[in-house]
Parts: sequence; C-alpha cells; structure tokens
Amino acid sequence: MPEAKQPVGRPRDSQIDHSIAAATRAVLSERGYKGLTVDAVASRAGVGKAAIYRRFATKQEMIFAATVHDMEEQPPPDSGSLRGDLIAICEVIAGQLSTAPPDVLHGLLADIHGDKGLGERFTGTFIERERFVIDTVLARAVERGELGAPPDPAIVHALLLGPIFYWLLILIGDRRTLPELVRTTAAAVADILTATR
Repeated sequence: MPEAKQPVGRPRDSQIDHSIAAATRAVLSERGYKGLTVDAVASRAGVGKAAIYRRFATKQEMIFAATVHDMEEQPPPDSGSLRGDLIAICEVIAGQLSTAPPDVLHGLLADIHGDKGLGERFTGTFIERERFVIDTVLARAVERGELGAPPDPAIVHALLLGPIFYWLLILIGDRRTLPELVRTTAAAVADILTATR
C-alpha cells in the first residue's frame, strides 16, 4: 500500500492552521484572488507572516490549501469495490471544486502555469498528495483482484478530474447535476480500468 510522505519537524499548532485558513477565505471573499496579500491574511488571522511562511512557501499554496485541500488529504474509506472508491474520490473532487471561488481557481491556474518553479512545487506537494490517494485506491483494487496491475495513476487522475473540472470551470454547468456527473464519471473510469485487466 502506498505511504504518504510524513511532515518533518515539530508538529504545527492546528489552531493557527485553522486561523490562517479562515482568514484566507475571508480576505478572498472581500478582495478576490488578485487583492489577497500575505500581510492581510496574517493580520486577519492574528499571526505573524513567519507563521504563514513556516507552513506555505508561497501565497498560492496558502490559498489552495484554504480553498481546495491541504496536505492532509486522505484516501476514502474502503468501499469494497473500485467503483465505490472512485465514486468517493469524485465526490471529494466535486465538493472541493464546487466550493472554491471560480476566480481563485482561475488565478491559481494562471500563476502555476506562468511560473515554472511554482508549477514544480505545486506538482511536488498538492498533486503528489492527490496521486497518493489514487495510488491507494488502485492498490486496493489490485489486492481484490479487480485489476491485474495498477494503471498509470496520472491517467486515472486526469480521467476523474477532467470531466468535473471542465463542467464547473469551462462549461459553467448546473451544479445540481454534479451527483449524476460524479457517478457517471466514476462508473465509466471503473469500467475502462477493469475491462483491461
């Protein structure tokens, strides 16, 4: 079973973590993505900037952690089937993307793709954590005999994320249809993967 990378150093104060996340969301709602500064978040959270930079190397990482997911993202409980596990992952993806403000997601994507170093950090942290979740689910399916070997997790990641991302951020689709899209996407990916085992 894949293992997540464990943080090093002394444990962080979870109360400060929550204060920073809440302050980030509050400042975003008032100023938008472009207007958010680390100074404003620190002031709203009642912490020094050093406390933020001990947790996040960049403003973008802080925003992503507060609005999409942090580094504590966990695999879903074992449902007993690949399809059930993929539905659970898609539900999490849909929940995260549908609650994050659209200007935040567009701003983050522009920054990540416009700065190679930032993009590499993002891939090595948040994307790696998402891949850990997918790796875990695929390993379970192999252990159950649903899959002969684990497929490329990057492809599975794209297959799960793509339709939901496109529906919400490109088509600006009706969010009330998300549960149906989640089930359809997860079932289709499960069928594709198990058909090639």
